[in-house]
Amino acid sequence: MRAAAALGRAFGAARFNRNRVDRATERVRFALPHFDRAGARELVLASYEHLCRVAIEIGFIPRLLNDDGWIQHVGFGSFAGSLDAVFQGRPLLMLTGHVGNWEVLGYTMAVLGFPMHVVYRPLDMKPLDQWVRRTRAKRGLTLLDKFGVADELPRLIDSGIPIGFVADQNAGDKGLFVPFFGRLTSTYKTIGLLAIRHRTNVVCSMARRMRPGEETLGWTVGVHGLCYQIDIVDVIRPEDWESRPDPLFYLTARYRHALQKMVEAAPEQYLWMHRIWKSRPRHEKADQPVPPALREKLRSLDWLTEADVEAICEQSERDRRYLAEQGLSRLP
Repeated sequence: MRAAAALGRAFGAARFNRNRVDRATERVRFALPHFDRAGARELVLASYEHLCRVAIEIGFIPRLLNDDGWIQHVGFGSFAGSLDAVFQGRPLLMLTGHVGNWEVLGYTMAVLGFPMHVVYRPLDMKPLDQWVRRTRAKRGLTLLDKFGVADELPRLIDSGIPIGFVADQNAGDKGLFVPFFGRLTSTYKTIGLLAIRHRTNVVCSMARRMRPGEETLGWTVGVHGLCYQIDIVDVIRPEDWESRPDPLFYLTARYRHALQKMVEAAPEQYLWMHRIWKSRPRHEKADQPVPPALREKLRSLDWLTEADVEAICEQSERDRRYLAEQGLSRLP
């Protein structure tokens, strides 16, 4: 683990990676403005350390997270008022982001007796991809190829099988644009459409690597090793969105807001190298102001104040002007 962290930092700090780190540093400074440039760059390098540690942990998960040993490596945060969404028998979607270790989250659920199907991007190295699928399947965690899985998901949901998604990546030009750290962000529609069609609960959770000195289950976390805490960040139920003027926008915005809270809880464990704001909404690319209908949808989100809505719209105007001035259709 020490070697993985050192390798990740060395890769992040390498000269050939300078432009990528600089862009990621600017993303940190936008999302977390209390960081100065040096602090933001350090956070980016920490995320490279985290990524390499996750890669090592994935190899050890099948051996360490077994029936007897998982409790030595995984603790739990407060689940008050949340577990009924898992146990009540209603169809279930479980969401997380590329923050913490998404593999620990899914594997722990399977070890605890909640077999899941997880939508998964196949690894480019076929032998490694086959190993990951095989070891996960032994615990009841089935990986679904994200390419072409759409027709299969409705049947699985109706049969009562929980479906997991890593849902924070850029969804492209056809995504639904909702706020993320104060900027409109392309977000997957599919999750919201499935939830609405099948009246599922949507559980947003994360597995956060515990920091040295933290205590859980009577033991103190050391500097290295597999030590995680699982938290349920939000639970979205059908009654939360069914009365909304635009249920899909509300549901998508709320789960994106939960993803933001995950990142805020552990910013050093988020993959800032992802181009999360790359795709832009149609009005920005067409050099048009924020549509009044979108402004009203933003005002309907309970967690946003009027000042928040205005700040999002002002940022959209700045992004629109930047695209027009640079002759671009995407952000760096």
